[in-house]
Amino acid sequence: MPIQSRKRHRTVPVHIGHVVVGGDAPVVVQSMTNTDTADIEATVRQIAELTEAGSELVRITVNSAEAAASVPAIRDRLDGMGIDTPLVGDFHFNGHKLLTEHPACAAALAKYRINPGNVGRGRKGDEQFAAMIGIAHRHDKPIRIGVNWGSLDQAMLGRLMDENAQLPEPREPTEVMQEALIRSALESAAKAEELGLPHDHIILSCKMSGVQDLIRVYRELATRCDYPLHLGLTEAGMGSKGIVASTTALAVLLQEGIGDTIRISLTPEPGGDRTQEVIVAQQILQALELRSFTPTVIACPGCGRTASTFFQQLAEEIQQHIRRQMPSWRHRYPGVEKMSVAVMGCVVNGPGESKHADIGISLPGTGEQPVAPVYVDGKKTVTLKGEGIAREFQQLVDEYVRQRYGR
Repeated sequence: MPIQSRKRHRTVPVHIGHVVVGGDAPVVVQSMTNTDTADIEATVRQIAELTEAGSELVRITVNSAEAAASVPAIRDRLDGMGIDTPLVGDFHFNGHKLLTEHPACAAALAKYRINPGNVGRGRKGDEQFAAMIGIAHRHDKPIRIGVNWGSLDQAMLGRLMDENAQLPEPREPTEVMQEALIRSALESAAKAEELGLPHDHIILSCKMSGVQDLIRVYRELATRCDYPLHLGLTEAGMGSKGIVASTTALAVLLQEGIGDTIRISLTPEPGGDRTQEVIVAQQILQALELRSFTPTVIACPGCGRTASTFFQQLAEEIQQHIRRQMPSWRHRYPGVEKMSVAVMGCVVNGPGESKHADIGISLPGTGEQPVAPVYVDGKKTVTLKGEGIAREFQQLVDEYVRQRYGR
């Protein structure tokens, strides 16, 4: 069966600072800080780390007067460091109040994230939503209407459940909940436009924690609007569970052309690196051949022919070296992100994979001659041996980058 086409779902472009989401723009990678935004130093440091890792938008929590008051200082500090990453303010419950009382915060942010389920109930909720939209309109800021199944508008859900119960053949409760998510996002977007916010200032998301639920909701949402869609599996979890679940859901949707910006919501290990979610997002897009972020390291998985772990260590060293160099390589060597490097462990697939890569090394397996041929653009150029193989191969990779991608 042929793989379904990934012709891009047609959406309007939304400008968030210098970043474009939707239209013909590539899928944008974003992330979110987990610092207390009132802690200016810690928040600036983490935004810088996320930016260096490749996050093109960074969302920050704005949940208190102290946090809101800190946003302009954070923006100024980043600008002074030469970091122009647009900041997205994440608002719940009291966003109308914070944006009203802290106009400098409203101006410093590039986009506001609004959860209609947490704006308020009834008439009060309508007024508070209108206040936030009015501020976004005055400051010419786009918004993301981010519906989340954990904070879905219960009044809307109850109404749809009641309507469903009256049908001759009621739908399953899960289907009704999914429809409530979609309708909450679309009705909130329509309300924002009625209040004066331009159509091209709105992004939608309907996040869930179940893979199949997320896929069904976004497939339906994509047929019912042309707003750019933010993809993400909410509360994805820790470690491999979170990575696998997020990859499974987003890969299906992206392959079908659905999604304009993504975030991988991983729970970090205690003391873990927040930038992992950025790297995973990049790897998903790169594996789908939608974007290229960093050279691909092709490495042998190991088997009974590879008693030594040297090829594993070398692959890890090369991968880390490339990631460390990418911030400078990206500017000095255009196109380097499409380079492929092979680090193979024995003669079975080693020479072949190395020839197919831009530059590759075939290390000796168990019982093989202790030499390591290096292939550049499909041709054997040198054979390495001895204790300095790792260092010499890394130098060859650096030289290849300079020669092939240098201006």
